[in-house]
Amino acid sequence: MPVGSITSSAPEPPVDLVDVSAAPSPNLERRRPAGRRIEVWEPEDETFWRGGGRRVATRNLQISIFAEFLGFAVWALWSIVVPQLSAAGFALSVDQQFWLIAIPSLVGATLRIPYTFAVPRFGGRNWTVVSALLLLLPTAALAIVVQHPGVPFAVLMLVAALAGVGGGNFASSMANISFFYPEAEKGKALGLNAAGGNLGTAAVQFAVPLVIVGAAGIHLERAGLMFIPLILLAAVLAWKWMDNLAATRSDPKAFAAATRSRHTWIISFLYIGTFGSFIGYSGAFPTLIKSQYPTVTLSIAFLGALVGSIARPLGGFVADRLGGGRVTVVSYCVMALAAIGVITALRGGGFGLFLSSFLVLFVASGLGNGSLYRMIPAVFQATAEPDATGTVTLAARTAARRAAAGCIGIAGAIGAFGGFLIPRGFAISKSVAGSLVPALWIFVGVYLVMAVVTWAVYVRRTTPLGADAI
Repeated sequence: MPVGSITSSAPEPPVDLVDVSAAPSPNLERRRPAGRRIEVWEPEDETFWRGGGRRVATRNLQISIFAEFLGFAVWALWSIVVPQLSAAGFALSVDQQFWLIAIPSLVGATLRIPYTFAVPRFGGRNWTVVSALLLLLPTAALAIVVQHPGVPFAVLMLVAALAGVGGGNFASSMANISFFYPEAEKGKALGLNAAGGNLGTAAVQFAVPLVIVGAAGIHLERAGLMFIPLILLAAVLAWKWMDNLAATRSDPKAFAAATRSRHTWIISFLYIGTFGSFIGYSGAFPTLIKSQYPTVTLSIAFLGALVGSIARPLGGFVADRLGGGRVTVVSYCVMALAAIGVITALRGGGFGLFLSSFLVLFVASGLGNGSLYRMIPAVFQATAEPDATGTVTLAARTAARRAAAGCIGIAGAIGAFGGFLIPRGFAISKSVAGSLVPALWIFVGVYLVMAVVTWAVYVRRTTPLGADAI
C-alpha cells in the first residue's frame, strides 16, 4: 500500500489520489504512490498523526538531516582546505585565503531565499534529490583544482563559490520539514534538523585533516572525493524514501508581510551576530589556528563548530523557560567577553586561552542562535493586530504566523552574511593593521550594540514585548 493510503473495504482510489485524512490507519506506509506524492496531509489531525503520519514525517526528517548535514559540510569545506593549500604548493596571501573562506558564505546566504521557494515549486523530495546532487559540483571541482597549484586565483574563487550551494540547502530543508509537522512538534523537528545540519561543519573540520594525509604527503583532492559517495547515497535515499506533499504552497505574501514589519529587520540584524558569528568563526577558525599557532594540530578546530552546534537547541530550550530576549542579551555579552579573551590570548596569553575563549564564543553564539530563532514566532504573535474590541482574532494570529515564517526566511538569509563579514573583517584587519586585534575589538562593539538593541526592544519592562517576556 502506498504512503498516504489506507486499508479499506471500499474500492481503492487511484494511487496518486489517496486521501489519507479520510480514514487514517497504522498501514499508512504499506504501499507507496508513484512519484512519492501525498495528496492530503493533515498533521494537526490527531487520528491521522498517530495513524501513520508521524512515521512518515520522521522518515522524511531523518533523510533531510543527513542531506542537510552534507550541505553544511560542503559549505564549510574550504574552511579546512584553505589552511592546507600551502602544503599542496599554492602561494596565497592572507587576503586571498580569507576570500576563499568568505565567498562560500556569501553565495550560500544569497541562495537561501530562492531555495526556500524551490520546495513548493518542485516538491520537497524532488528538490532534496536535486540539491544533494548539486553538491557534486563543488566537491568534484575542488578535487580537480587542488591538484594544479598554478591555476589562477580567479579559478580558485569560482570553485570556492560553488560550495555556496551547500548553504542554500538549509533553507529548503527547513521549509520542507516545516510542512510535515504539526505546530506542537514543529519546533523540536526544526531544531533537530538545524542542529544536524550544523554538525556537518564540525564533521568536515575533523575528518578532512585525517583523510588527506597519505604516505606520500598531502592528498588534498581527497577532501572533495570523500563526499561524492555520501552525496550519491543522500540522493538515492531521498529519491527512494522521501515524499512530496501536494499541500505545500509558496507563500510570497508571507515574505511581503514580513518585510513590512520593523521586527523582521531588527531580528535579521541580530541574527548576523548569532548565526553569522557561528558560520563566520567556523570558517575562519582553522586558518586562525594555522597562522597563529602553526605547531597545533589542525583537527582541533572542529571543537568550535561542534560545541556551537550542540548549544543551538539548548538555547531554544532555555529560552522557552527564561525568555528568548533575556537569553539572547546574555549570549551577546558573553560573546563580547570571549572576544576580549581572544584578544588577550593574541597579545601573549597562549594557545590555551585562545582555544578556551573561542570555544566560549562558539557556545554563546549557538545559545543566542537558538534563543533568537525561538523569539521570532513569539514576537509576531505578541504584535498581532487586535480588532476594534481589543481582541486578537484567529485571522490575526494566522497572519502573524505567516509573517513569522517570512521573517525566518529573511533573517536566515541575512544572518548568513555574517559568514562573509567576519572572515573579510579579519582579512582587512590583518592587511591594514598587521593584526587580528582591531577586527576583534569591532566585533566586541557590535555584540554590545546588539545586546543593547535586544534589551531595549524585547526585554525592557517598560515596552510591550518586554512585559510579555519575549
